[in-house]
Amino acid sequence: MLTPVWGLPEGVVAFEASGRVTNADYKERLIPALEAAIAEHGRIRFLYVLGEAFEGYDASALWDDTFFGLKHIKDFEKVAVVADDPLYAGAVRMFAPMLPCEVKLFPLAERAEAKRWIAA
Repeated sequence: MLTPVWGLPEGVVAFEASGRVTNADYKERLIPALEAAIAEHGRIRFLYVLGEAFEGYDASALWDDTFFGLKHIKDFEKVAVVADDPLYAGAVRMFAPMLPCEVKLFPLAERAEAKRWIAA
């Protein structure tokens, strides 16, 4: 499930993942929110938290993530990922240098710092 994170400045989209993230989560929540923000602000900042209750992704959700990311690769100004899971943290570290925006990884204990960084 994807839940919006509120209380951040305009131009910042934030979600927290918990349980299993599905194709429906992407199509009904994440993608519409990101596309609306891109349409309104141009380049956006994105905070993504893989919370304590996060269990992983369905294969179709990973496909949606890849397809959306490639389509909008230049529409992100900054991306903050908050995660302790070694698999997903490692993936962020591996792909961050290939992205044309600032990407920073934070451990869950530094969630507040991630919010400050993405808002600045």
